[in-house]
Amino acid sequence: MAADTATPRAQRPATGGGALRARLLSWDVAVVLVTLLVILWAAATVESFASGQNAVFLTLDLTPLLLIALPMTLIIVTGEIDLSVASTVGLSGAVMGWLWNQGLTIETIIPLCIVLGALLGAVNGVFVTVFGLPSLAVTIGTLTLFRGLATVVLGDQAVVDWPYTYTSWVTGTIGGTSIPNVTIPLVVAVLGFGVVLHATPVGRSLFVMGAGEEAARFGGTRVRMVKFWLYVVCGAVSALVGVYWTLRYSSARGNNAAGLELAVVASVLLGGVSIFGGRGTLWGVVAGALLLVSLQNALRLEDVSDDALQVVTGLLLIVSVLLPNVATAVRGAWSRHRRSPAPT
Repeated sequence: MAADTATPRAQRPATGGGALRARLLSWDVAVVLVTLLVILWAAATVESFASGQNAVFLTLDLTPLLLIALPMTLIIVTGEIDLSVASTVGLSGAVMGWLWNQGLTIETIIPLCIVLGALLGAVNGVFVTVFGLPSLAVTIGTLTLFRGLATVVLGDQAVVDWPYTYTSWVTGTIGGTSIPNVTIPLVVAVLGFGVVLHATPVGRSLFVMGAGEEAARFGGTRVRMVKFWLYVVCGAVSALVGVYWTLRYSSARGNNAAGLELAVVASVLLGGVSIFGGRGTLWGVVAGALLLVSLQNALRLEDVSDDALQVVTGLLLIVSVLLPNVATAVRGAWSRHRRSPAPT
């Protein structure tokens, strides 16, 4: 008993109330609270924000951002990144429009576009895992390449004559409510990726990879293979978003979703995922994406220009990188201060 009493309190493991307090002070919980405050502020001060029609628009805007943010989260947790996702969306939509002009049915086109996205993701995966090139440099290159190919496929034309059955379903709601049809597959995707990341050995290995690849290899993880398939999945999901984007706006263009990659990365980092890998939660990412979309939606209702919205996205991206690292440094300094012996 005497030995336990003599142990400095700061050196004891956090249990009970201490663990709960640490959890409540975590970055992802803070983002959830900020998101709720922004939504309450917008609902109280911005005209039409709380309307059912705007709730539909907000969900439709959230869907492509969050869908791509899900596999992006897994990639960034491993310490990598994919900046080509928006260009994959654009190329998928362009190919979709070209195939439609060739007379293929939409039931054939959609799976072909998803396969195309998987192949584009595989290109990124090969360069990163086989050739060992930095993912930042690789995906900046393929960002430009894929967007250029989209322009080659369709030029500056737009394909707009899409089947009403599909476009109306994408923009429609469930039973006349304010809940869009796309909400159900979106929730299923969030739950699926959440289970994989937080409740399976694969997810745990991703965090280990982000903390140190050597430790992951020592533990039996096939690091290159896992990263390769993460890029394939990210490409396939991005292509699916390209299909969604085309049907939602009834327009296939090579410049669809231009700039979306920055919003995706901002959402992931804003949700508490470390840009250096090894740390983060999917639930924080969901809150980060909702915060970004809610803020942009409220500002649009206030007639703020798209250029200003880009500034907001950039500022949130900077904040999402800077503040978590500052908070970690402050907590570390405070912890060392508490462990230091009191002067005698």
